[in-house]
Order: sequence, then C-alpha cells, then structure tokens
Amino acid sequence: MFEALSEKFSDVFRQMSGRGRISEDNVREAMREVRTALLEADVHYQVVKKFCDDVVAKAVGTDVIKSLHPGQLMVKIVQDELTELMGPVDTRIYFVSPPPTIIMMAGLQGSGKTTTCGKLGKYLLSKGKKPLLVACDLQRPAAIEQLSVVAGQVGAQFFRVEGETNPVKVARKAVQHAESTGCDVVVIDTAGRLHIDEEMMQQAEDIATATQPHQIYLVCDAMTGQDAVNSAKEFNERLELDGVILTKFDSDARGGAALSVKAVTGKPIKFIGVGEKFDALEEFHPDRMAGRILGMGDVVSLVEKAQEAFDEQQQAKMQEKMAKGKFTLADFMQQMKQMQKMGPMKQILKMLPGMGGNSEMLNMFDGNEFKQMEAIIQSMTPTERDDPTMIEANRRRRIARGSGTQPQDVSGLVKSFTQASGMMKQMAGMGMRDRMSFAKQMAEGGMMGGMPGKVKQRSKRLTKKDRERKKKGRKRRR
Repeated sequence: MFEALSEKFSDVFRQMSGRGRISEDNVREAMREVRTALLEADVHYQVVKKFCDDVVAKAVGTDVIKSLHPGQLMVKIVQDELTELMGPVDTRIYFVSPPPTIIMMAGLQGSGKTTTCGKLGKYLLSKGKKPLLVACDLQRPAAIEQLSVVAGQVGAQFFRVEGETNPVKVARKAVQHAESTGCDVVVIDTAGRLHIDEEMMQQAEDIATATQPHQIYLVCDAMTGQDAVNSAKEFNERLELDGVILTKFDSDARGGAALSVKAVTGKPIKFIGVGEKFDALEEFHPDRMAGRILGMGDVVSLVEKAQEAFDEQQQAKMQEKMAKGKFTLADFMQQMKQMQKMGPMKQILKMLPGMGGNSEMLNMFDGNEFKQMEAIIQSMTPTERDDPTMIEANRRRRIARGSGTQPQDVSGLVKSFTQASGMMKQMAGMGMRDRMSFAKQMAEGGMMGGMPGKVKQRSKRLTKKDRERKKKGRKRRR
C-alpha cells in the first residue's frame, strides 16, 4: 500500500536534506512533486490542493532546529498534515444497553461487503461479543449461502428467513431473534448493485428506518480510488454514515481513497481490510498510517499483532530456553509458525521504521520463505534439529533431497539459525518494543541473508576479498 507515494515522499525529503533553511522556493518546488504524486495516486484534486497549500504555509520560513535537517523537519510537517487529513478517528464501536447493538453494512456490489461482515463478526467475537450475521441481500444469487458459510467459518450466529423476499421484514425479525437468543450485536448485510441506483438506495433507507441501526458502515473497494469516495458521498447523503470500511487495502498501491474519504465526505475510515483471511481487519489509525506512508513504519501496530499472535505462556518457556542457550531448530520452526499468524514477512518488515522504502530488501521475500524453511527442518532427524552443527556435506545433500531444495539452502538456514539463536539469547530479557527495534537491526544487518528462497541469491555474491583471492589462485595455477 502507498508504495509509489512513499517513494516520492522519500525522494522529496532526500532532496531537501543538507539545506540550512527551508525557503519558499525549495518548499514550493518540493510540493510540486508531491502534488503530482498525490494526483497520480488518485487523491481528490481539491484534497491535494488544500494539503499542499497547508504544508507550504506551515513550512515556509521555518528555521531548522539545530538537531534536525530540513528534510526531517519537512517529514514532521507533512506527517502532521497527513494525520489531520485522515483523522481524527474513533475506532471504538459503542455498544448499547440493553442489547442488541445494530450495525448495518452498505456498499456497491463487488466491494467485499459480505466477506467484511464475516471479518467484522470475527472482530466482535475477539471483543467478547456474540454477533448475529443477518442475510438481507435477497437479490444476488447465492448471497445468503455465502454469508451462511462465512458465519460458520468465523463462529458467529447466522439468521435468514426461508422464502422471504422483503429484506425489511428479514431485518426486523433478525432484531427480534437477537433479543430472544442473547445475541448482543446484529450485523445486517444489505444488497449491493453494480452502480448506485434509486432502487438500491431506497431499499437501504427502508432497512435503516425499520431497524434504526446504531452504526451504518459503508464498505468500499480501496482500489477504485475516487470512485470509492464518490460512492461514499452518495451513500452519506441518503443514509448518514457513521464510518467507512476500505477493503483490499493491502492491494492498493496508490492510496487515493484513504487520503480522500474523510476530507470529502467528513466520515472517518473506521476499519481497513488487509488480506483475505477473516482476521485481516484492522482498526484505522491516521497517525500510524501517516507513518507508513512516509516510510517510518508502524511499530505500535506490529507490537499489537505480535501480542495477538504469540501465546504468553509459550513465550515464557521459549525465553527460558533462549536464555539457557537450549533453543533448537524445532523451537525455531514453532516460532516461525507463530510469526506467520502476523502476516507475510514482507508485510511485517514494512512496519519496521526505514524498511518501507527499502524495496531491494523487501523484494527478496516472495511469500514462500516459511514453507521452504519448514520443509528443510522437517527433512532433518530429531538429533539434527537439536544440534544443527552436526550437519555436514552428506547430511546437507540428504536434507536437500528430502525437502526439494539445494544444499546451499540448508547451509543458509543453519547459518541463519545459528545467528538468530545467539541474537535471541540477547533478546530473552528485552521487552516487546526493544525486540522490535532489535529485529530491525537484524534485518538491516543481513540476518535474513541465509534464509532460503529468493534471499539465498544474496549469499551467493562474492565479496571483494573473495574475488581477489580467487584471481590470485588462478594466477598461481597458471
């Protein structure tokens, strides 16, 4: 997400570095490039104009603090403006007493509304709630069956009325059902269309009038850019939205919708969909998103993901093993499986400060690293997993054949494990935030260089000394 925009901002700040003062000329020159980048990212033109004007007004003539460079000061100014542009946002869902709290989901067809109902159901379950997913999309073929399957997969209650063709009656009966069964949140999935039309809007209005929802969320496809903003504006005029949920956010390299929705509609983005799995729904935090756009990472979100993914008791046992130096490859694989719950390695690294713009490093990860590592470790004997130092040439060849890899991949993994186990021993007494900082140092220092997959290409490169040694060897043989 925001890849092109992040690169452009990085270029602009780099050009401003080294200057003793931020002048009107260099600020306006920088903002011309930013304006072009924002327009290319499909940000609404009025939003772009106001954003650039506000940054120029705050930056022109600002003296650079002795401890900062002009580029760093511009980062601070731009970050504050981006945060203000997308916020403020209160991501909390206020639950009513007595229950149920009624949440109505609206949106165009194809925006991912039904799947998002399932994700929201999963989110509510994690908050200790008992959600009821209601099928009020009676037009789209198999929409009811889809929501039924989604509800079953996330573990939420599901409601439908066989043979009913009026979605308003279904919604009313669903609320009554929730009251009688103890479901404290009702999530209503409404019908969508290929474009905004009067019939759809009227149907949505009728459901809202009948059920009086406490929250109305519009589900938008982030990849549609300004179209998502326009549809949000239309829906808000008829339904009085409480917030927007942007789906396919992880696939949106531009970010136009995220930067425009709040400014154009006045309605905040409450959640973002960052993957296909049902737990891939994140609360939207403008300050953290501004940090990601500017390549500053998002350590807070990364810490939260880690706390959700890692079991505390299991981690305590692992820390004890690390501190005693008894950490094995089997433990290493278990830790890797826990990390997979946090998302792809590429996505995790992007949350580390300074890594968002490091495309060379990020492109070394293709999403198959963990699978290949697991295959190699599973091809080892229990003894080899406990003591990888015993893996010599013959064992490497055998393990490589069993895992469908190359002997150098096995060597790379063993090397990575040896380095990681030593570093983990140091990390055993650290807090979560210190570990994240340490992980960034490991990544930048090349700890990942021995991992299999694309990363192995890095370890094949010869150093200058190696090339000179090889050249001398050839001369002696001659």
